[in-house]
Amino acid sequence: MTQYTQIVVTKADGIATITLNRPDKMNAYTRTMGEEIIAAMDDIDADDAVRAVIFTGSGERAFCAGADLTPEGGGHVFSDPTQVDDLSDPRVRDGGGRLTLRLFESKKPLISACNGVAVGVGATMQLAMDIRLASDTARFGFVFARRGIVPEAASSWFLPRIVGISQALEWCYTGRVFDAAEAKAGGLVRSIHAPQDLLHAAKSLATEIAENTSAISVAMTRAMMWRLMSADHPMEAHKIDSRAIYRLSRGADAKEGIASFLEKRRPMYPGKVSADMPDFYPWWDDRQYE
Repeated sequence: MTQYTQIVVTKADGIATITLNRPDKMNAYTRTMGEEIIAAMDDIDADDAVRAVIFTGSGERAFCAGADLTPEGGGHVFSDPTQVDDLSDPRVRDGGGRLTLRLFESKKPLISACNGVAVGVGATMQLAMDIRLASDTARFGFVFARRGIVPEAASSWFLPRIVGISQALEWCYTGRVFDAAEAKAGGLVRSIHAPQDLLHAAKSLATEIAENTSAISVAMTRAMMWRLMSADHPMEAHKIDSRAIYRLSRGADAKEGIASFLEKRRPMYPGKVSADMPDFYPWWDDRQYE
C-alpha cells in the first residue's frame, strides 16, 4: 500500500476516505499534498471495490486553510523566483488546477465533508467534487482578489456552474470569508451538520450510492453530467445518452438491475469500471492533463 505523508487514505465498505492530514498547519495545501491526492485518486479509480470517495480534513479547525505560504509548503506562486517568458511552459501551470483536473477525471463520485475553514485552494479543490456537505463550523473564502491574484484550480470554470455567475462573482470580487449558512444559501453546499454528525452524513450518502447502484452507470453519469453541460446543443447529450442506453441496456448490470427490481432484493452488479466501460468511453478528445 502506498505510504502518504500529508494525507490519510482509508477504505471500508465500498467507501474511500481521503483526509488532508496536516492538522498543526490547519491542513494547509502543499505541492506534496497535491501529488499525494492525485496518486490516491489513481489508486482509487483502479480499485473496483471502491464505489465512492469522501474528502475531509484532520482535526477540528480546518478542512484546508489554503496554500502553505511558508518554505515548508514546497513552492508556490508567491515565492517562486523563476522567470518564465513562455506562458505555455509547464512550469507556469497552477498546482491546484492539476489537482482539480484529476478530480474532474474521476470515475468515482466525490463527496466533500468540509469540517472547518476552507479558503483559497481549500475551497476551490472542493468545486471539482460532486456533492459538498459542511459542518456548522465551516468557513469558505475565495480570497484571491485580496492577495492580488485571481481564482485558481480552474475555479473560474467550476464555480459559476455550481452557484451561478452572479454569486460566483460576488464571492470572488469581495474575497470575503463566509459561513456555512451563506454557502448553503448560495448553492455551494448541499447540507449543514453538527461537527460530530458530518462524516456520518457523508458516509450515509456514499453508502446509498455504493449499495444500490451500478458502478458503470455512476461513472458514465458523472462523465455525462460534467462534460455535457457545456455542450453547444442538447443534440450532443442525445448522441451520448443514446449510445450509453443502447450499450448498457444489453449489459450484465442492466440485467441485474431488472432482476433485482422484480425480485425485490438488493442488486449485486457484476460490472467493473476498470474493465467494462462502454466501448465508446471516453468519447471526448484525447487530451491528457498530467
